[in-house]
Amino acid sequence: MWPYPRTVAHRGGGTLAPENTIAALRCGLAYGYRAVEFDVMLAKDGVPVVVHDVDLGRTVAGSGAIPDYTAAQLAAMDAGSWFGPQFAGEGVPTFEAVVAYCKQQGIWMNIEIKPAPGFEVETGEVVARLTRQYFAAGGSLPLLSSFSTAALEAARAAAPELARGWLVDELPDDWLAQARTLGVVAMHCDHNILTRQQVQAVKAEGYGVFCYTVNTVERADELLGWGVDGFCTDRIDAIEYMEDATEIRGQTRRV
Repeated sequence: MWPYPRTVAHRGGGTLAPENTIAALRCGLAYGYRAVEFDVMLAKDGVPVVVHDVDLGRTVAGSGAIPDYTAAQLAAMDAGSWFGPQFAGEGVPTFEAVVAYCKQQGIWMNIEIKPAPGFEVETGEVVARLTRQYFAAGGSLPLLSSFSTAALEAARAAAPELARGWLVDELPDDWLAQARTLGVVAMHCDHNILTRQQVQAVKAEGYGVFCYTVNTVERADELLGWGVDGFCTDRIDAIEYMEDATEIRGQTRRV
């Protein structure tokens, strides 16, 4: 039985707010989403921050890469203006700040470990260790995930009690052997490449199936019909948040 929400807001607020920011979390919550996915990378000083791209320029104004700057320097950068003038000055948040906001608001988290090249082991270890620390007093434990097997192995070594999912583009032929070696609980797959037969095979072995990034009600219903357990979406304005569902209902309300 999948113990997590079915529908998860991609990078906090989908395509309705600047991704991986506190503003995105507020947006997701405004649309009723109490489950989010976001990316965590290490800054120059080893402090984990919430951001997707290694290189600055797309969502964070500036040049260079995330590991070139401290968390304080990244917080002072503009990570919102690219999306709209009303978000000017929205900085790159720390992992700690995002977790604190989510815990305060009762938002469940799918934490993607997104290491910069060369920092796979360190990022996996730091994110897992801090996640354990942040939830030492209780709360709904998040699910860690990553494309990096090295990061997942480091996360398991640091906090083996935290559940992990393995992110892949296309399900590899030897997925089962690798999933057993990594000790993950779920496969996180690109829904565009996934087949019904693959979903059934993964579920038959006792693993969960999570998909990214599903943006239509019709596709969501089809995937759930295949047995997919959950998915993240950019269209939090079109797909209703559900803790548990066998059918996704569209929503048109505005916030």
